[in-house]
Formats: sequence, C-alpha cells, structure tokens
Amino acid sequence: MTPENHRDKAERIERSLAKLTDSDWEIRIEAAMLAGTHWVNYVLHQSGVSEMSEDMVHASMCTVSVLRKYKLAEPDLIARLEEIEELRPQFVRGDMDGGANAANRALELLDLIGERARKIA
Repeated sequence: MTPENHRDKAERIERSLAKLTDSDWEIRIEAAMLAGTHWVNYVLHQSGVSEMSEDMVHASMCTVSVLRKYKLAEPDLIARLEEIEELRPQFVRGDMDGGANAANRALELLDLIGERARKIA
C-alpha cells in the first residue's frame, strides 16, 4: 500500500473516532490500533525503512528482525503502537474494568503517533 493510502485510511478512521463516546470504548481501542498501524506504515514507508510491499499488520506479528529494524528507526512510534495493542486482549477481548479509561489512553497514544506522522508529511 502506498504511504498516501495509509495516510488517507488513518485520517478517515480518526474522523470516525471523533463521532464515538466513552461508551464505545471497545471500538475506540480497535480503531486507535488500526489508525495507528496505518500511521506507522506511513512513517516507515516515507522514511524508507520499509518498502510499500512491507506493511506492518500488528507489531506482535512481525518477525523479530523486522520489528527490531522498526524499533531502531522509530522507537517511540513502535512503543506507542505496542501499548495500544496490549490494551486489546484485556479490554476488547477480555472483561477488565476501566474500558473507557483504556480507550482514552489508546486515543492519547494515537494522537502522538499521528503527530509524528504528520511531521514527516
């Protein structure tokens, strides 16, 4: 996927997220992860760290060597995406209390990811 396609998808998801409320915490976490992944791919492609044919789907699904490459190039960006991913098993797939707070944290992390991506645009 091209960097522009990743940017467009991330921005579209962010617009949809703006329509949700605290009671929609599960989808807010999911959407933050999806938009964050598109932003990360945008940054990695734009900076030449990854080829357009090399899209990250989940940090947890990357091979160790590829994830290491990404972390060396963009440590804060990858750490933020990984933190969002870690919220999913507990709050989206699980039944932990505090889902609205977790969603707010996911959105904070997404804002930081998007901020980084927009700087290299």
